[in-house]
Amino acid sequence: MSEEHYLELCESPVQFEHASSVNNVFFDEANKQVFAVRSGGATGVVVKGPDDKNSIAFRMDDKGEVKCIKFSIGNKILAVQRTSKSVDFINFIPDYPHTEFSQECKMKNASVLGFCWTNWNEIVFITDQGIELYQVFPDKRSVKLIKSQSLSVNWYQYCPETAVLLLSTSGQGNVLQPFVFRNGTLSKMTKFEIELPVVPKPAKLSLSERDIAMATIYGQLYVMYLKHHSRTANSPSAEVVLYHLPREGLCKKSHVLKLNTTGKFALNIVDNLVVVHHQSTQTSLIYDIHLREPDCALNTHQPVLPARSIHPYRIPLTGPVVVPSQPPVPCQLYSSSWSVFQPDIIISASEGYLWYLQVKLPPTVNLQQDKGKLMDFLLRRRDCKMVILSVCSQILEGGERGSLPVVATVFDKLNQVYKEYLEAEQMYTLVSTSSCHTSLCPAAPLCVY
Repeated sequence: MSEEHYLELCESPVQFEHASSVNNVFFDEANKQVFAVRSGGATGVVVKGPDDKNSIAFRMDDKGEVKCIKFSIGNKILAVQRTSKSVDFINFIPDYPHTEFSQECKMKNASVLGFCWTNWNEIVFITDQGIELYQVFPDKRSVKLIKSQSLSVNWYQYCPETAVLLLSTSGQGNVLQPFVFRNGTLSKMTKFEIELPVVPKPAKLSLSERDIAMATIYGQLYVMYLKHHSRTANSPSAEVVLYHLPREGLCKKSHVLKLNTTGKFALNIVDNLVVVHHQSTQTSLIYDIHLREPDCALNTHQPVLPARSIHPYRIPLTGPVVVPSQPPVPCQLYSSSWSVFQPDIIISASEGYLWYLQVKLPPTVNLQQDKGKLMDFLLRRRDCKMVILSVCSQILEGGERGSLPVVATVFDKLNQVYKEYLEAEQMYTLVSTSSCHTSLCPAAPLCVY
């Protein structure tokens, strides 16, 4: 059965002190850092990131419950929110004073919902009345307002890879207003509306932050909406609706992923695949928006492969009382304590682990019987060459030898990809040769006649 698991947790997770009554755990999606805050920071804060060789440990005064804590880019300035009115700052730049300084939100009677660092010294406050972009001066221990926008806000989401902030507005929460940050500027993008399955009367907040995620797929930014149909609807199964959010122009509904079931779901993106986790069945589905379904409407997608569980994971025992022969403890997959973050992160705060979700390609060979569709799927994946060779071997020899049309389809797809590669290489050569004939090309040799 292990050969059927096409998803797995990474072998070397980030480990941190698990959540408890005295230890609160926070995650910063921009820096991919886990914060373990003990007793409000008075007895220690430990920060761990996937690329950090050594963790960061420090103490800070316990000035109340920590609601949010994040480092700026490069770990230069720490921001801590303890109240609904202000954010505190602590310098971590060498030779700068480490004394805390604070900034209250400018909007009167507003409550701070959270904050996001947009640069090493630029931060945006999101309040229930709008957003405020600030520049932080660590040497002067001061903060300056750059720009603000007033609008009613229910909740927000931020995509650090694209620096796009998404705000939920309106009484139902389904009117979304995006902003993009570039070089200290704040630009308003075109707002759009999420189509709700049922319009409540009277109007009430119907679109939850839990049902929205932002992610980059094949180089394009999408807003993913987990759409739950009512039990009385003609289409009782849930679906994931993808809205394409361009830098300029209108945001439009572009893809629908059919889940064919109901319940609690969570979303990840791995290798440009949309992964949908289903808690009650403890299985996951994967979708490729570049694959076309012949029997479905345009841009409506079914799962590429049958639903399967993530590969079982065992947690090694640690501590002074561990017996060498004692086996690792099985990890409870799809636990209610799991938190899923974009694009490919799963955190178990109760166990103290951060994993990266990974796709295993070899099991897909026997799970997808349509070899043409399988090739379309594999040719878009990283590290696919050896798996593609195994497909070719399978259809040319052995007990599962394919028919001539199947062999032709597989090699037609390989030849098409190779043709596109040769054409791209030829075009690059032509452009390079042409540019080298200009006087601006420093690599062009001097010709003496």
